[in-house]
Amino acid sequence: MAIPVKSLCIVVFLVALGIAGFNRADGAGECGKSTNPDKEAFKLAPCASAVQNQDAPVSSQCCAQVKTMGENPSCLCAVMLSNTAKSFGVKPEVAINIPKRCNIADRPVGYKCGAYTLP
Repeated sequence: MAIPVKSLCIVVFLVALGIAGFNRADGAGECGKSTNPDKEAFKLAPCASAVQNQDAPVSSQCCAQVKTMGENPSCLCAVMLSNTAKSFGVKPEVAINIPKRCNIADRPVGYKCGAYTLP
């Protein structure tokens, strides 16, 4: 019994779509089509001490990264709440204040970030 080529192509296409759907990381999409928040979290390395201690100074490098990432508030939130951030000891209740501590004028004040709200 021969399988028509058209039917075989449709089956292969559907299998490929299914595989792509299962490989999607949780939260993927907040930071763009191909970037997930866990990978983006590494860009906040200059903020290491500032996201753990409310009284620690915030470096200009940290503020620059947060300003860029904050242009997409859903990405910034996803990064601050990501598994990578948690594994590095990021305290979300401290990290959520970084845009304010950087004096970023156009920060998304009032934006809901999980259980937190950007001040």
